[in-house]
This record gives sequence, C-alpha cells and structure tokens, in this order.
Amino acid sequence: MFEYGSVGEAKAGCPLPIKSLYKSEGYGFTIMDSSININDKWFEEMERRIPVGEVRTRFAPSPTGYMHVGNLRTALYTYLIARKYGGKFILRIEDTDQERYIEGAIDVIYNTLKSCGLQHDEGPDIGGPVGPYIQTERREIYRRYAELLIKKGGAYRCFCEKDESEENPSDEKGIKKYDGRCSRLSEEEVNRLLAEGRPYVIRQKIPPGTTTFTDMVYGEITVDNETLDDNVLIKSDGLPTYNFANVIDDHLMGITHVVRGSEYLSSTPKYNLLYKAFGWEIPKYIHCAPVMRDAHNKMSKRHGDPSYEDLIKLGYLSDAILNYVALLGWSPGGEREIFRLPELVEVFDISGISKSPAIFDIAKLNHFNSEYIRSMSLEDFHSAALPYIREVVERPDIDTMAIAEILQPRCEKLTDIPEKIDFLARLPEYDTSLYVHKKSKTDEKISLEMLNAALPVIEGIGGWTRENVHKALFELVEKLGVKNATLLWPLRIALAGKEVTPGGAVEICYILGKDEAIKRVQRGIKKLS
Repeated sequence: MFEYGSVGEAKAGCPLPIKSLYKSEGYGFTIMDSSININDKWFEEMERRIPVGEVRTRFAPSPTGYMHVGNLRTALYTYLIARKYGGKFILRIEDTDQERYIEGAIDVIYNTLKSCGLQHDEGPDIGGPVGPYIQTERREIYRRYAELLIKKGGAYRCFCEKDESEENPSDEKGIKKYDGRCSRLSEEEVNRLLAEGRPYVIRQKIPPGTTTFTDMVYGEITVDNETLDDNVLIKSDGLPTYNFANVIDDHLMGITHVVRGSEYLSSTPKYNLLYKAFGWEIPKYIHCAPVMRDAHNKMSKRHGDPSYEDLIKLGYLSDAILNYVALLGWSPGGEREIFRLPELVEVFDISGISKSPAIFDIAKLNHFNSEYIRSMSLEDFHSAALPYIREVVERPDIDTMAIAEILQPRCEKLTDIPEKIDFLARLPEYDTSLYVHKKSKTDEKISLEMLNAALPVIEGIGGWTRENVHKALFELVEKLGVKNATLLWPLRIALAGKEVTPGGAVEICYILGKDEAIKRVQRGIKKLS
C-alpha cells in the first residue's frame, strides 16, 4: 500500500512514482512522453492498489464556500450505505473548477462532517491507500488515463478554438453540440498539428447506438447516444473536467456505490461509456431527487436558503438537522421519525429513497429540534444553552442551571433563548392590564391585594432556595384561601412584566434572587396603587 504526494512527487514506499508527462505551455499542453500502452506497469500498479471485496462510497464535494442541505443529505446517505454494509466512507475534494474555489471552503467541509458525526475512513486529512484525495493533486493521473483512452478509441484530441467549437448549429431539439470534426482527423493530421505545437483539449468520443443503465432509485434508463455531446475530458490548461475526473477517481478508489443528485442522471450515460471504453466495472448508482424550497424552486444560497452552518447559527442542533435531512426524500417506513445517527445506520434502506423532490419545511425542522432539545440531559442542554443565556444575563451569581431547566421544555431553537429570558436582566415596561386574567380570577384590585400579601412573605424567606420559595408561597395560598393562580399570576407579572414566560412565579422568583424579587414586587404594587 502506498499513496502519492503532490503532482510529480512520490511519497516514501511508492515503487512507481508519477513522473511528469506533460509540460504546460500557456494555452494547451504538450506531450513529453507518448510511450503509453495498455500493458504499461504504471497502469498495472494503479489497478493493483484498488481495494476490492467491500462496499466503498464517497462524498466528493467542491470547495465552493458552504455546505447546503442537498450536499449534507448526499454525505449522509453515502455514509449510511457504507456503515450499513460494513464498508468504507471516503472523502474526496473535487477542486478542478478553480474559478469557483473559495479559500477556507475545505475547512467548512471538514468541520461540517465532524460536527455531524460523519467520520470518513479515507481522505485528504487522514490519507488512505488510493490517494491523493484532492483532484488537483491527481492531474498527472488524469492525463495518463486520457492518453490511454485515446489509444483505446474512446477519446480524441480536439484542436478547435473555443469559439469555433461553440459555433456549431443546434440539433432538431435545439441542443447545441460539438460536431466532432476533430474526431475525423487522420493520424497524420494529428501528428502534424502536434508537431506545430497547436493547443488542444481531449474530448470523449461518443459511439453510435444506445446506452442503457440501471439506477437504484429510477430504475432502467436508455439513452440514444446521438443526444450525447463529445464532452471535453481534459481542458486546455491540463486539468480534467468533472465528467472525466469523477469516473477515473471512482474507479481507482474502488467506489461501489455512487450517491449524487438526479441532475446527473442525464450525464450518467457518458460516464458509463467511459467505463466501458476502459473495460471497467460500473458502480451502482443512487440518484436523489432535489431538495426544494417550494413546489417550483430548488433551494439556493443565492435566494437566501440556509446552509448547514446557517442552521447551526439559527439555533438548530446538529443531530436534529441530520435527522430531518435524512427524511428529505427517504422514508424508513412506519410512523417513527426520530432517529439518532446509529439508529439511521440500522434502518437505512436505499429502497426507501423517493423519486419525488422533497420540500424543505422549516416548521418541520423546528418540530424535530424541539424534540431533540427535550430529549437532552439537563446538563447537556445547559451546556448548549449557556452562551445564549449569557447574551442577556450577565450576573455571575445567577443560577444558570435553573434557567436552563425552565427553558428546556419551552424552547424550539437555541436562538429563542435570549428573547425568552430578557426579563431576567431587566424588567420591561408593562401595562397593568396584564394583571387582568379571568381564568386566574384576577384583576388589578385583586392583584394589588395579592402582591401586598406576598411582599412580606418573600422578605421573610430565610435560606434562599427554590424549595423554600415554593413552600412559603404555597403556604400563603393556603392561608389566603385562594386558588394557586390567583396569587401566582399577578406575582409572575410583577416579577417578569410579560404575559408569557418560561417557568412560573416560583421559579422566576428564585432565579431573580431575593433582593431583585422584592424590588420588582414593590414596583408592581406602586404601578397598581
């Protein structure tokens, strides 16, 4: 086992380093060594190191800035298939589109996978037997296989200028295609153009006939090859296009199951023709319908739809996001919806993936998040909630665990917390109409009586604990001969100044502390007097 280092450089233990085959010369590239043949030992060694006998899946994102929900779903399904069958989950960075590359985007990918618990078995950061795992570090590999493909008749050099190749007329369906003129050049003409130093790209040669493939979601699909374009495989700068690089990489990395969006269904016949031209086994395909913002529009960062990072910033828990994303286009069967990651591994079945687009419903995600919040231990919730509590409550002496306890059953998102407890930091201005509550049998007059009765009781509490506050106030209820709410409603309004609060009068009174509670009750008496 060995792995390659950067382009043209072999790491220790590599018996057959990748040597430089090409020299960049501005527009196009020039062959330095054309002695490639099917039996070349380099190719034999590349084939020997392909892992066999296990399920191998890959997540292959482009580092373009953020992890959108569709990307995360692909990563999750890819992970689940690998873990379900005891296989390997590989991370590969597809960065050949340098124009869209964003600095720091690879770190976003690493951090997202780590945050979600989707631990990869091989990848750029941890290595593996079939590296490198970053496409720009594999360009020599692509060039060699492109040359091999030419020798096998599956590709050809195209010397057309870019604007020339784009001037071809559209077919009867209005699809603009390259007319394949360079595929008809004789060997002598090709050699002459090469000798002249003419720049070129390498294009796939589409054969006549039809191509049939089977997708595990969409079933058997047949395409007329006449509808397929002779796609560019190696660009003029020597870098591969996605259409070529992903096939080479999937084969050399031993990928058995390919999970990707349904937008790649139309390209799959071209990929299969590449596999057949090389004589390689075709992997199993799992194409997933898109995640939609609504019935007509895909989710898009451009339109303000949230990425995974955005959802975390909005106060959603990673586990809840992952659970919800799993159900966007997949059904486990039955009524159960809440699944932790290990449980998803157990129940996941490719047959449950739907052909229909899934609509991202933020209200549904809120439901999932609240369920996960309520299922947390108080200690874990306190840890997650503390930064949000401290946004508004700065007192070092306040019992933040008690605050977390009243928040946990009443919180959908962590970002709800500051607004829910802002009254703990500062009593808001409020109208005395809040003291009027028919169900609690209170009005302003009765509320004033209750506050006047409660004030000396609160002042007289010795050890300030929640238990002592509860005991004192409920003894007062019994003494006054009123219903609980008759006393506790006006007391809560005086303490919080809000109609709706997490926790009741007892909890709020305790959390505020004796001195602050007394001040607020006194203020309530003054407002009602």
